[in-house]
Amino acid sequence: MLQTKQLGANLKARRIILGLSQELVAERANISRATLMRLEAGDGGKVEHLMIVASVLGVAGNLIESIDPLNSDLGRARAHLLNRHRAPRGN
Repeated sequence: MLQTKQLGANLKARRIILGLSQELVAERANISRATLMRLEAGDGGKVEHLMIVASVLGVAGNLIESIDPLNSDLGRARAHLLNRHRAPRGN
């Protein structure tokens, strides 16, 4: 739960640094102010709403890039596993 609180706090801080009100961001994201407030508080919400707000704040690309498995040494080393449809059976 701590990570969602930090993510929400970072969204809020980004919005404030950009000088955008909750009302404006909510309007641009086509969500309610209450939904934005929940996201900023880290109290849940839809991934779709998170990504739309991240897009309004100009960080959607950063968020997507940060979880790309090929952006890590381990991910690149194990990239061959991405072609599998099922996990290998443990024997």
